[in-house]
Amino acid sequence: MTDESRKLLIIDDDAPVRQSIVAYLEDSGFRVIEACDGPAGLAAFREESPELVITDLRMPGLDGLQVLKTIHESSPDLPVIVVSGAGVMGDVVSALRLGASDYLIKPIVDMEMLVHSVRRALERCDLLLQNQRYRAKLELANRGLRDNLRMLERDQQAGRQVQKRLMPSSLSTEEGYQASHYIAPSLYLSGDFVDYAFLKQRYLAFYLADVSGHGASSAFVTIWLKHLVSRMVREEGLFCDADSFETGANTMLQQINRELNETRLNHHLTFFVGVIDTDTREMRYVVAGHLPMPILVADGRAEFLSGNGKPVGIFAHPEWQIYQRVLPETFSLVCFSDGVLEVLPPKELIDKEAQLLDVVQQHGSSMESVCEALGIQGASETPDDIAVMTIIKR
Repeated sequence: MTDESRKLLIIDDDAPVRQSIVAYLEDSGFRVIEACDGPAGLAAFREESPELVITDLRMPGLDGLQVLKTIHESSPDLPVIVVSGAGVMGDVVSALRLGASDYLIKPIVDMEMLVHSVRRALERCDLLLQNQRYRAKLELANRGLRDNLRMLERDQQAGRQVQKRLMPSSLSTEEGYQASHYIAPSLYLSGDFVDYAFLKQRYLAFYLADVSGHGASSAFVTIWLKHLVSRMVREEGLFCDADSFETGANTMLQQINRELNETRLNHHLTFFVGVIDTDTREMRYVVAGHLPMPILVADGRAEFLSGNGKPVGIFAHPEWQIYQRVLPETFSLVCFSDGVLEVLPPKELIDKEAQLLDVVQQHGSSMESVCEALGIQGASETPDDIAVMTIIKR
């Protein structure tokens, strides 16, 4: 803003001094209004709304300190320069406490000092005004951001409820098999997903999937996965007969892989898929890029299952090897997503796996005891999604 557009108010009962100040400031490019005493100055202040006031301190009737106090109460950010011929330190302190921008001593020998004081006070006022506008815009933006975050949080919570409803309930069979799970999401929504079902009163099928990434996009893939596998069971009889028991895990992953590539969801998945023939206690399973491997606990001893395979959704025509295992009469099979490795203290993977094996060997009798031993049940924050699934035969 140029000096020509800045309006100043001069209040001084000494006419020659006042007129000399007015003349110099006008020559310096300011628009100047003058008043001969305190009451006239306050009237001019209310009518003209100046951007800066210069007032004499010693005036009859209403002195400069009273003028300064009244102006400051009305417009606390308006700069006021006090000019006085007395030069008493108490007056200086009083003026500054009442909000004066500067204090000059009469006579003003070098008028450029006054012009410099005026411009400096106006610059400070401009910066303060810009800061207030910036803070107002920032507060408005923050308010909008808070509203958007609350809306996003509500959407995430709603999505979490949908995802929870898609998760299976704990399962028990007359043969003594039990299946249960626990999910600890790093955000509201999880990219980990588990499912299990007892089919044709004979085949206990289950899987644990870990979708790449985090948050809503990964969670949407788990919902898609749930409906795809349910459709395969319902329409194609997946894991419902002896042939599908032998080959169904590979068939399931091939179809998921094909549809992932066709729909271009830009996610890949790691899997552990298993199915148990409860009549014979034989298990068939496939591994698709999954770590850590499931842990089998029997007769007080824990071991990782063997196996490997490619993740789902990366390669065009992969095949997965189907592994076989005859299960003992009683056992616990504990499966984790790789997020569990993030909460284990050791730095090296081999040490993390050794600690996990030890924990499961001691606490693998139930899903709850495993989660409690790892400190993940009820955890409010985890560095990655953590899924735990247990298949137990008592």
